[in-house]
Amino acid sequence: MNILALDFGGTRMRAAWYTFHDGALTQQTRVETATQATDPRDTVIQRLITLGRQVIPAGAGPDAVGIAAPGPHEAATGVIHHSFTLPGWHAVPLGDILRQAFGCPVYMQNDGNLGALAEYHNGAGRGCNPLLYMTISTGIGGGVILNGQLFTGWSGLAAEPGHVMVTTPEGERVRLEAIASGTAIGDRAQRLLASTMVESTLRAVPVIDGAAVGHAAQQGDAFALSVIRTAGEYLGLGMVSLLHLFSPEAMVIGGSVAKLGDLLFEPAREVINTHILNSRFIPPNLIRPAQHGENVCLIGAAWWVAQKSGQTAR
Repeated sequence: MNILALDFGGTRMRAAWYTFHDGALTQQTRVETATQATDPRDTVIQRLITLGRQVIPAGAGPDAVGIAAPGPHEAATGVIHHSFTLPGWHAVPLGDILRQAFGCPVYMQNDGNLGALAEYHNGAGRGCNPLLYMTISTGIGGGVILNGQLFTGWSGLAAEPGHVMVTTPEGERVRLEAIASGTAIGDRAQRLLASTMVESTLRAVPVIDGAAVGHAAQQGDAFALSVIRTAGEYLGLGMVSLLHLFSPEAMVIGGSVAKLGDLLFEPAREVINTHILNSRFIPPNLIRPAQHGENVCLIGAAWWVAQKSGQTAR
């Protein structure tokens, strides 16, 4: 089976050509470019189509297209209702547009769910049941695999681990991504530097964002380490709720912030150990770094096509 996989967001778009044979997925070619999301909608869509055509071998055509698309969107119909990362996009029938462009079925899903599929089939969470996947970068997304199948709930919109609610020391109720994402890490550092006299190498950095704070922490900056530790502690609180709900065999963590490794994960583990109802909720190898990096959504999109086309066991 020949599969065209597309990964499409507000910053980058990627395309890859895969073959699926005897239960194995093989990547042949891959390209990417900037989305340029402020361009007119039709221009952006045509850019995506052109990118996809670049990876199709001469004389070949895809049997199906899998796409990781921003949302909220309706995966079953391929309609993007609106998107925070794509200005002006409302009720866009992207699935139908791609179907006409490539002449084959199109299967859409959100990036967190496809990341879960990729890491379940041949990544850090291979075969785990249940598997929870989280991607921590600008925001926090994720997906859940139950009994080998993607869990999307009654609405088709599950799962959204970044929207688990936690309470700050000040008593404020916030979404997990508002306090533990890369964006939140940068925002917290900026606020504390502006309101205190704390010493930090970050005071000499022109742009203080999550990446800058992470770099400073890796260099041993005490202030940056404390900001990362706070994010890790709240990540742990969110994970406690997810552990009690799903009792997963593993939690695979991807995204740019996850590259901080134990600087982020150790405080999360400490909070989990403190607040878990019973130690039997914690499997031997719970928190695992994702393996597929920037290819995770492309791989997940290809697996989604294989599954929806009846090429994998259900």
